[in-house]
Amino acid sequence: MTNEQIHSTTIDSLLVAPFPSFILLPKGTIVKGNLHHFDCSTIEIKELENRPIHDTLFSEMGDDAVESILTSTAALCMHNMPIAMKDKSSKICTLYTKPIVFENEAAIYVLCVPNEEIRLLDDEQQNLVDLKNGIHQSFMTVTLDQDGFIIQTNQQFLKTSHWTPKRVIGKTFWQLFPKNEESDKIALEIWKTLQNGQIWQGDVEKLTKDEQAYWVHLTAIPMIGQTPDMNQYLLIERNITKDKAIQFQLEKIAYIDTETGMINVHRLAQIIGDMIQEERHFSFVYLSIDKFYTIKDLHDGGSGNSLIVEFTKRMKMYFQDSMMARINENEFVVITPLPEWFTQGFLNYLQQNPVYNGNVAVPLSISGGITRYPEDQLTFSQLMKASLATISSVRSAGGDSIVSLSKSSHDALNRKSIVEKRLLLALDQKNLHVFYQPQLDVKSGKITAVEALVRWDDEEIGVVSPDELIPIAEETGLINNIGSFMLEKACEQAVLWKNAGHPIKVSINSSVREFRDKNMAKSILETLERTGCPAHLIQIEITEKFALEAEAETRIIRQMRTLENEGIVFALDDFGTGYGSFRYMQLLPISILKIDQTFIRALKSEKSQQLVNGMVQLGKSMNLTVVAEGVETEEQKQFLTNIGCDVIQGYFISKPSPTSEISSLFV
Repeated sequence: MTNEQIHSTTIDSLLVAPFPSFILLPKGTIVKGNLHHFDCSTIEIKELENRPIHDTLFSEMGDDAVESILTSTAALCMHNMPIAMKDKSSKICTLYTKPIVFENEAAIYVLCVPNEEIRLLDDEQQNLVDLKNGIHQSFMTVTLDQDGFIIQTNQQFLKTSHWTPKRVIGKTFWQLFPKNEESDKIALEIWKTLQNGQIWQGDVEKLTKDEQAYWVHLTAIPMIGQTPDMNQYLLIERNITKDKAIQFQLEKIAYIDTETGMINVHRLAQIIGDMIQEERHFSFVYLSIDKFYTIKDLHDGGSGNSLIVEFTKRMKMYFQDSMMARINENEFVVITPLPEWFTQGFLNYLQQNPVYNGNVAVPLSISGGITRYPEDQLTFSQLMKASLATISSVRSAGGDSIVSLSKSSHDALNRKSIVEKRLLLALDQKNLHVFYQPQLDVKSGKITAVEALVRWDDEEIGVVSPDELIPIAEETGLINNIGSFMLEKACEQAVLWKNAGHPIKVSINSSVREFRDKNMAKSILETLERTGCPAHLIQIEITEKFALEAEAETRIIRQMRTLENEGIVFALDDFGTGYGSFRYMQLLPISILKIDQTFIRALKSEKSQQLVNGMVQLGKSMNLTVVAEGVETEEQKQFLTNIGCDVIQGYFISKPSPTSEISSLFV
């Protein structure tokens, strides 16, 4: 652009403008001007002539800003520039500069408009200006045109990024970011968000002019013009480089195992999640040192590096280009694209390069499992479960082997995963059903109670038996949801039968996990109240495992006592199949003893008859109601009646059936 020739009359009119103005030579000295409009200053132009403006009016500006004014070949508008006053104060101004020719020499015309002199027509517009000025003073800002080219920056951005206006104006938005895949992805996401007319916020890594990395918290705002070619985009940035450095250090502490330098299981889960999202194929190799604590006691006596450190050195040497994580003290995961035969060769490598304790080689046995993504499992949780299942089978076979997930284990885990997912849906959509199996009072010949049993026939996976459903529900924590569902249905049904003139007691099964919830008793009583069900119509069945664990937890006993005091009866289910302790029968409020069906089925044996007779007499001696499960024949019923059994339950009376079929038995 050619500098404009300015006549002397024009110069005089410019210099009597209502704001301070002056003419600079490219070397940085004032040749003419008028500063009297700086109302708090008595600066005279004569005092500044032949002195570098860097040392006078522009002494508080950055060198880059001054250089831009003196070297620009185009008109500039520079916001929030500090102008030094004679009394050592400063004024914040907006500078308007334009290259000119003054007395046949290149020069720069400068107009200074103090910020306080800028007033708009109304308060709303003034607030916008104040907001803009506040943003420019507090943050780094970059303005882009509709194509992503930089058209304006502020002083804070120039100071942090080491750019000069001359160098950065006209560069593209993408040139501010590091040249790597992650940064390209983020920059594209920001640009697409802006193009859609939306605001983008987040932490991003950027590069200075000299390619030094720094971090900013970025807010990218679209500013829509009257036509698409008038659109602009404002980047507002806050330097968070120091905060990021602290964060990275804390993450390193949180995610790195200090003894081995490997990542820990929390970081492993994040990385696996990212790899799965990127659809990257890999093998998940889980390695466990067999009988670790015995070996550690025998060999890890303090002669130099620990057993684990030496073992992990060999892991790192063998799996050089693979990612490794320490799961716990003696278990590790290797994420590798390497083939199965290579992974299995690690055992031979350990034999050839043993870990020594002094001069004695430590005999290490390693059990390992190889699970592939996505061929075998699809989530981090599934990969972990599959690996543990594989290692369990390896150890059962003697250990010291690294094997892949077997087809049967693969199928079982897949089935389990599907059941877990479908169970969540079934609970949400209330697709579980309740069947009831009646219990016959031997003396009266009448049905006095029923056991509520959960049934699930899924539209995709078919019938899921209780033996499959309950363990999965306990493992996933969904047993509480099933328990709540069963209690609700049992109470509602008990009320319906009662109102129909059949005060039938309904028995539900409960797990110790449910009773570890300190609010379990309260929740049960609230359900009774909500459904209008009398407490004496509900019986809760617990297993011997439940009883044994409850014996050691006073909070569980206390909740059971609370429910007993309200009228709820507890039954000990599957008696004879669990733990051989009778102490819990003294501590827990048990009123009913249920003999397991395995003993009833074996009643043809004299020894079994004696055993069942002993169980019945034990129950009677403790003043308990004795129930026999699994009764299928008249002979079994007769024998149980003769030895004093109170109640029988089984197919001889009725199989578990829906409400409509059970109700007909009460007549």
